[in-house]
Amino acid sequence: MCGFAGFTGILDRRETVIRKMADRIIHRGPDSDGYFITGDNDGNSVAFGFRRLSIIDLAGGSQPMYSEDGTVAIVFNGEIYNFMELRDELIAKGYVFRTRCDTETILHGYEEWGIEVTDRLRGMFAFAIWDSKTNTLSGARDPFGIKPFYYTFTDHGHLIFGSEIKSFLEHPEFDPRVNENALRPYLTFQYSSMEETFFKGVFKLPPAHRFTFRDGKMEKTRYWDVDFTKKTSLSYEEAAEQIDARVHESVNAHRISDVKVGSFLSGGVDSSYITAVLMPNDTFSVGFNFEKFDETSEAKELSERLGVANYLKHITADECFDAFSTIQYHMDEPQSNPSSVPLYFLAKLAREHVTVVLSGEGADEIYAGYEWYDLDPSMQKYRKIPGFLRRGAARFASRMPYFKGHDFLIKGAGIPEMWFIGQALVFPEDEALSILRDKYKKGPAVGDITGPIYEKTKGLSELEKKQYLDLNLWLPGDILLKADKMSMAHSLELRVPYLDKEVMAEAQQLPAQYKIDGHDTKAVLRTAANKTLPDAWAHRPKKGFPVPIRQWFMEDKYYGYAKEAFSSDVAAEYFDQAALMKLLDNHKAGAVRNQRKIWTAYTFLTWHKQFME
Repeated sequence: MCGFAGFTGILDRRETVIRKMADRIIHRGPDSDGYFITGDNDGNSVAFGFRRLSIIDLAGGSQPMYSEDGTVAIVFNGEIYNFMELRDELIAKGYVFRTRCDTETILHGYEEWGIEVTDRLRGMFAFAIWDSKTNTLSGARDPFGIKPFYYTFTDHGHLIFGSEIKSFLEHPEFDPRVNENALRPYLTFQYSSMEETFFKGVFKLPPAHRFTFRDGKMEKTRYWDVDFTKKTSLSYEEAAEQIDARVHESVNAHRISDVKVGSFLSGGVDSSYITAVLMPNDTFSVGFNFEKFDETSEAKELSERLGVANYLKHITADECFDAFSTIQYHMDEPQSNPSSVPLYFLAKLAREHVTVVLSGEGADEIYAGYEWYDLDPSMQKYRKIPGFLRRGAARFASRMPYFKGHDFLIKGAGIPEMWFIGQALVFPEDEALSILRDKYKKGPAVGDITGPIYEKTKGLSELEKKQYLDLNLWLPGDILLKADKMSMAHSLELRVPYLDKEVMAEAQQLPAQYKIDGHDTKAVLRTAANKTLPDAWAHRPKKGFPVPIRQWFMEDKYYGYAKEAFSSDVAAEYFDQAALMKLLDNHKAGAVRNQRKIWTAYTFLTWHKQFME
């Protein structure tokens, strides 16, 4: 696990610039650094900077890494779990390896197969390759978007790229400005949901995409996608057996390391299953001093049953608010999922003992674990009405102002395109527009963002449409973003065994009734986990990572923090301040629960202070 930065084109003091860019992300790789600078004219030059967190081949895995003839150079962030098999294949073709690390496998794989090497990689990755024979910069991001890759173009048509946007701040041709179109959708989604980031002109390379950049032109291609169209012939029990075997195999592949590996552990089935299969020496848990916001007792009990050590920490409100500016700095963009805060402290705790952790992200998206994927009893009853009547009622409701039962009728149509935007919905669109200044109302509507994704789901079931949307939007934009940024803030490598191409290849064939059976979400995963876990852990209802922000903003001290931010000149630039204060005051008075809306606006203003003031 590492971090890289780079740029094309000639600059004065290129070496100084690239070193400063790499130093900005030293937290991603504190163990060593490396640089590659080549070319003598604007069109044929590139600079790479690299920061290394040593995990595999501690002595021999330095980067940038070069081909035998020196014509190809690579910087790579991630882990490739099938690199030994690919290495053997490449050795058989005559390639000579000087290290035993996965970076060299991608390098020689590129020499053999070109950028199509991504089709063969199993793992999490973002990389950039310079080929001096063709003066081409190539790169890619892993299928699920576990590892980040950002880029922007300079006024001279050159490319700046890297693992984190903050490294761009050291480039003399980068001008950090707020993307005026980003705030509107953020208020609804709670994360940066567009390809263009909150920094104007800075983009995320989408998951499962690769690119080439030559002569000032970038070409992007999607190389992998989920396919829900084919269904397994396995019985439910056979499918559970298959899942159990695959989870064991994936965890085994993800444990490869020359340093200590631990596990994040909550009281839920996802991390508990990974932990019970991995059987690490150490597990790590955090919680709050509020009963319903704390699963550390369940995590501690499971660790005792497994005979492994559990390190746990209870976090205070003061700790969270004191660290929040730092958290948003590491996040690069505003991200108001409250669980980012405990994750930051969890990663800090784990790094005191290990360098690598396994975690349970991805199981909910792959095996359908979220409550919004299921139907409550009233909706199940309503769905017995003929579909044409329900769809007609939904079309009627969608054209009317809000009334009691409005959302129920729309959801009852069984057409998620009409209402489902993913696992987060903070400000309804009309409320987001009403609270923004005119200049910031021009961003894309929610349907502009979800529509192109739903276009690819024609013929799929309602559940699979929701899963596909979350796999392409919520998972990389929220879940995996915070997992990467909060772990790397503490130089900790986080691995996610559920988010594996081989796991997905089998899971995508499961019929809907295996995943949601009328009693449980991700039912077949729970059955598989129950082969390793006790009933209480395999079937425990999902809690997520709850944070007591509702209680905090009812206390004078933390209410005061939000009030100060909402009263600032910066807030006046972006928001209707009277509307913000009404949200805050009504919440403190107990009239309505506005904590998510308050937190989302407060997060943006905290981020703005870090990067724009």
